[in-house]
Formats: sequence, structure tokens, C-alpha cells
Amino acid sequence: MTQSIKLTMHEMRMISLFQKITKVTPRDCLDDEKQDRLIFVVNEGKMGLSIGKNGSNIKSLQNLLKRNIELVEYYDDPIKFLKNMLNAKLVNEVKMVVRQDGSQQAVVLVNPGDKGLVVGRAGRNAEKARLLAKRYFGINSVLINSPET
Repeated sequence: MTQSIKLTMHEMRMISLFQKITKVTPRDCLDDEKQDRLIFVVNEGKMGLSIGKNGSNIKSLQNLLKRNIELVEYYDDPIKFLKNMLNAKLVNEVKMVVRQDGSQQAVVLVNPGDKGLVVGRAGRNAEKARLLAKRYFGINSVLINSPET
């Protein structure tokens, strides 16, 4: 289901640096220049080790690279992956929809009061979810919705 992911030399260097500092081999690195951040995808169960005690590993990386660092925990299940990435406590449900043109869409349902937190400032979280859902599961769009009350 996942297509092969091609990494640039820059991303491979970032993976090597991440590995050196955290002692965890990340699954992937995504350089999001629009939002000025590096997104590392770590395997299931490696999140705490990657962050380090009191966030020491992430702080070291941010100081060294002078960029924001974000971590995402990988799951084989796209619903669990998206729910976890967008804050599982705030997401009520994730539905997978196949559109008429055959493309896949993930519909994330949240409470109206939590929608802003889930989407993130300037859509940061929504954009991260869209990038990674497409990269790993071929999901063309991620729609964050709140049911009308």
C-alpha cells in the first residue's frame, strides 16, 4: 500500500543526526520548508525515547538546527495514524471515504470547540496530516470536520 519513499541527501543527513542524538532510527524525515520545520516519523513505541527526558533530545536538535522539530509516531493503520497525529484525545472519529474518481479521503470528526486545536495555527497540523497521509497511505485529502450542533 505504501509507495517507496525517496529521501534527499539533506533528509538522510537529518536522519543520521537524529539517530546520533536520540539513539533512535527514525522511519522517515520530511523537510517542510513552508512551515520551517522538520518532521520525523518514528516507529511505534519509540516516541518517548526519541523525545528524551524532559524533551532534552528534541531541544538539542532544535538548538543545533535552528528549526522546529516535530515527531509523529507511525502506525500501519491509517485511521490510528491520523488519529494519533492529530491528538487522539480531541478526535472523535476518522472515516475513510473513496471518492467517485477513486481517490481516498480521510474525514476527521472533532467537536466544534476543538477544531481549532486539531487544525493548528495556520493549518500546521492539518497540513502535516495531509502530507504524511499521502506519503504513507496514498490518501489524497484529509478533511477536518465538526458535526453541526
